[in-house]
Amino acid sequence: MPRVKYTSADVDLVARMMRAEAEGEGKQGMLYVGNVIVNRAVADCLDFKDVRTIRQVIYQVQGGNYSFEAVQKGNLFYNRARSSEQKLARRTLETWRDHPAKYALWYFNPFAPCPPTWYGQPQSGQFKKHCFYEPKAGTCASVY
Repeated sequence: MPRVKYTSADVDLVARMMRAEAEGEGKQGMLYVGNVIVNRAVADCLDFKDVRTIRQVIYQVQGGNYSFEAVQKGNLFYNRARSSEQKLARRTLETWRDHPAKYALWYFNPFAPCPPTWYGQPQSGQFKKHCFYEPKAGTCASVY
């Protein structure tokens, strides 16, 4: 059973976002971005109480901006999904989860060392240039 319900259009959305956000970090980095996307779809807490579908996650607006910068600025996001990235997207939608993004709901590239917290949420780890953050213990049981 998949972690979240999805369609072929969702596979393409996740694949495009994974590439746009983490192509420079290889397959592993793209899988971590995929984890965050799926985690947000299943999270029933914090900033993600009203998003349940992949499309809602990808196009979520917070504070007047898209949650994923690539939607607004990313040329890569608007290219067709490639089969290699579609395969990675299916893995994350179905079952794949791994540290540091296993429970992460946020990530970013600080262009500096990762801060230990981000908006009060603890760092779960780093992969190449991306820092990952999961919800504080006891605040988002649906992610764990």
